[in-house]
Amino acid sequence: MVAFGKKLKERQIQEWQGYYINYKLMKKKVKQYAHQIEVGTQDRRHVLKDFSRMLDNQIEKIVLFLLEQQGLLASRLANLREQHDALEEQPEISQITELREAYRAVGQDLLKLLYFVEMNAIGLRKILKKFDKRFHYRFTDYYVKTRANHPYSQLQQVFKHVGLGAVVGAISRNLHELQDRQGSYLSIYDPPALPLQDPVVHAIKAAVDRLTHSTNFLNFLAQHALIMQEELPAPVEEHIDEERYHFMSLLLNLANTFLYMVNTYIIVPTADDYSMSLGAAATVCGIVIGSMAVAQVFSSVYFSAWSNRSYFRPLIFSSIVLLLGNTMYAMAYDLNSLTVLLLGRLFCGLGSARAVNRRYISDCVPLKIRMQASAGFVSASALGMACGPALAGILQTNFKIYKFTFNAETLPGWVMAVAWLVYLIWLWISFKEPPHDFEENNSPHASAPAENNALEKGLKQPLLITSEEKQEHDDDPEGDGSEEAPEESRQPATSIVSAYRLLTPSVKVQLLIYFMLKYALEILLSESSVITAYYFSWSTSTVAIFLACIGLTVLPVNIVVGSYISNMFEDRQILMASEIMVFIGILLSFHIIIPYSVPQYVCSGLIMFVSAEVLEGVNLSLLSRVMSSRLSRGTYNGGLLSTEAGTLARVIADATITLVGYLGQSRLLNITLLPSLLICVSSIIATCFTYNSLY
Repeated sequence: MVAFGKKLKERQIQEWQGYYINYKLMKKKVKQYAHQIEVGTQDRRHVLKDFSRMLDNQIEKIVLFLLEQQGLLASRLANLREQHDALEEQPEISQITELREAYRAVGQDLLKLLYFVEMNAIGLRKILKKFDKRFHYRFTDYYVKTRANHPYSQLQQVFKHVGLGAVVGAISRNLHELQDRQGSYLSIYDPPALPLQDPVVHAIKAAVDRLTHSTNFLNFLAQHALIMQEELPAPVEEHIDEERYHFMSLLLNLANTFLYMVNTYIIVPTADDYSMSLGAAATVCGIVIGSMAVAQVFSSVYFSAWSNRSYFRPLIFSSIVLLLGNTMYAMAYDLNSLTVLLLGRLFCGLGSARAVNRRYISDCVPLKIRMQASAGFVSASALGMACGPALAGILQTNFKIYKFTFNAETLPGWVMAVAWLVYLIWLWISFKEPPHDFEENNSPHASAPAENNALEKGLKQPLLITSEEKQEHDDDPEGDGSEEAPEESRQPATSIVSAYRLLTPSVKVQLLIYFMLKYALEILLSESSVITAYYFSWSTSTVAIFLACIGLTVLPVNIVVGSYISNMFEDRQILMASEIMVFIGILLSFHIIIPYSVPQYVCSGLIMFVSAEVLEGVNLSLLSRVMSSRLSRGTYNGGLLSTEAGTLARVIADATITLVGYLGQSRLLNITLLPSLLICVSSIIATCFTYNSLY
């Protein structure tokens, strides 16, 4: 793997070489500063001042060249506008074609300029991060605070790129007019009445989106999936993707995701009744529900490792284990055995193949549709989450066939067993195993979230986050004076311990937030049947409707946040606001006012659930940008760590419900909410401490 400094030099536009950030010089300067401080020839204050001046000079060089190039593009566009106006009086097909090609040529030059800004932004990010890491000092915070908000800020001039936006708008509008289409398409930021098919405009829009770090519904859903779109794919990689891609295999992975989520939540409305029918307390439902998560802690690891070698075999294994687990769950009633019931759920957890589903999308789906596939993964999960309780509410019947009982408690198991049997047959017939011609450590696409490796200490304005960040690791040793890091320092983590050592404070805080939101959601969902039966005497069907309704809010909320809110506010602002709303939801859920009312429970639960869903998307987005690129590959990747954090939260939450249940159902609500409140407060405080590093 080539180091960033060498890659920057290789990919520079030759005629603009003198205007790029001098990354190699600045890297050597950081090494020199470290040596000077070590021997005592310079103090830290002088180093900070000198490095700030060097950065200012580099940024000024970039900005002035950028303004010069914008002026040249604007001049060319003004000349083309005069030709365009003349053509309106005497239109000729040949001249229109020539003019369109001239506009496209300007568009291609604009793409070069956008790419120039992109590469420099990455260089700035990386050198700032290298400085912070080398000196254990939050220099980036100081630099951003003193530069970004200044009225003459050159950082603002580059990364808000108002002038570039005007050039983009002029190109897109004129190309649209020359295509003789109806409607008014004023700029690339406005939706056209008819889709504009010009590839130059599409390429410019993609580059502008990278520059502004803009998001949309599909991007926001993909953040939930921890499968991030690569920004600068190489043609060879795209060719490999096309060879490995098989639509039916992708559909089977999405179906696996949907069925597993249905399997997870279909028992929630009836788990308390099932526990009591086997002679246990209603609150044992926490253990029944949580046993699946316990097994998932281990299954996530071996499925992640297995997916390095195959996708078909782990999916077959997963389906068989889930078939057996659901059959055991259903038969526990006639066997009158709580042990069989728990073993059935453990088997279901051992069949969790979500790591394989993510890995397949990351490795085998072409870049051009990977974002849609990632959104499909999240949509399938959300739909399964809503369908599980809804299906449980429908299965309200009671009959026997031979010695097997089919009722509200056992039917979820029987239905899921049949579903997994059908899926197994479909999988065996239709799945196509892609070629595995790569090694684990060199996988071109990883299933972890760290596709884009962001600056640990952040920039005030969102700079650029691209696949360059993934390819250049955070642990590049500055002291060797070379542009290429040792091979071992770029290898993925080989154990949980080595993966943990790569976690920075910002990453740890994001994992804590993920743990908190999963804990709060599990408490809300898993104890819902017990709480509502105790306070409101709700039936199983009513609980199922309640859970299905809140589950159905996932996609609408993501549409609103992904399409609108995330374009108006920074991720870290949404993160903090969502944490506060989760805190409010938890606080409102406490039984303080007597009597405890249905509106209070439903409204507080809805606030908590919706806020946690918003929080999850932005949390995983930030996590993907602050996590080391070494966690983007291999078995012990960032996706596995976040999955383990969430699964562990569910296990602890379900265990808490069962343990607190021995104190009586009257105390269950308040005592189980108390840890949620404390963890939420801790995560808010931790976020405040790392707020300036979240970009």
